[in-house]
Amino acid sequence: MFSGLLKFLRACFRPNADRYIHSGSDSGGRRDGLLWYKDSGQHCNGDFSMAVVQANNLLEDQCQLESGSLSLNDSGPYGTFVGIYDGHGGPETSRFINDHLFQHLKRFTAENQSMSVEVIRKAFQATEDGFFSVVSRQWPMKPQIAAVGSCCLVGIICNGTLYVASLGDSRAVLGRLVKATEEVLAIQLSEEHNASFESVRQELRSLHPDDPQIVVLKHNVWRVKGLIQISRSIGDVYLKRPEYNREPLYAKFRLREPFKRPILSSEPSITMHPLLPHDQFIIFASDGLWEHLTNQEAVDLVQSHPRSGSARRLVKTALQEAAKKREMRYSDLKKIDRGVRRHFHDDITVVVVFLDSHLVSRATSARSPTLSVKGGGVDHSPNALAPFAVPT
Repeated sequence: MFSGLLKFLRACFRPNADRYIHSGSDSGGRRDGLLWYKDSGQHCNGDFSMAVVQANNLLEDQCQLESGSLSLNDSGPYGTFVGIYDGHGGPETSRFINDHLFQHLKRFTAENQSMSVEVIRKAFQATEDGFFSVVSRQWPMKPQIAAVGSCCLVGIICNGTLYVASLGDSRAVLGRLVKATEEVLAIQLSEEHNASFESVRQELRSLHPDDPQIVVLKHNVWRVKGLIQISRSIGDVYLKRPEYNREPLYAKFRLREPFKRPILSSEPSITMHPLLPHDQFIIFASDGLWEHLTNQEAVDLVQSHPRSGSARRLVKTALQEAAKKREMRYSDLKKIDRGVRRHFHDDITVVVVFLDSHLVSRATSARSPTLSVKGGGVDHSPNALAPFAVPT
């Protein structure tokens, strides 16, 4: 019975599948069906590995790694920037972040002449404001763009310090060597903004004391206003500005009563972590990975294998777990087309950043070659990006 249903679903989706693929530049990566990967590369603080697997009709995850100058001018500072952007409702917001957030960061770093928590906060806010302007221009023609948003996880290695900034429920996990036992311990570095956590529900209730329906348990899942699991994001304008929560937006997104203050926030949680000699690597990943692997399982997998292909190995292991949960073989799961694949797992994006302690300490003054890698099949054609460009 399952195989018959699967054939039916594949037949329904396949006729339109080709028009949803975004080839774009693979930035030196390779493809294997719905999987894009770059097994190894070098950034100014060590090595890295990157992988993205598509499940949705349109890939909603985007990611990037930038290495070299973190400022618009050549005077520095130098370091490594990693971004994981897990979109929902469509790909527009995650693509927009992929094209604009790092540029905003470089601009504010140049103005401040250094990296700081305030610089990162300003870059997030400028990106949010930029996407608001896109929504305001597109609203008359494409009102559903008001319901598109994205989680945003950023890691910045600069002057021996790791900055982690997060909106939503993507996650950064550090692998730290414990000398006494030679084990590598998993340390979660990011804070998640998901209504499944009691602390997040309490925060929402304290911010909206006059709204007993601010969080609702729906089909055994806690959701903000019964609509969305995350409490912070970029985009999702329909839950931030009441003028966009009305017709012609789809009825399922419209609230019965207008709200007086933003329901979702775009204020990132930002932490600073001085890097230690025993810090081995950091795993940055969208929640599609963490649905199937614990922090320690992911760290153990990276630690027990060669560095090359680490991200692809994590993605493959998550897919094997997804297949097992549905009593399928991994080889059968790989044959399922995008769109239909979303019934089995989410888009999954992983970047593993390995740390060389000598390079981490030296990168403060050394001029590093510039490296820019964007995974996830970003379509850089003029027609694809023109509707989302922000006027200067």
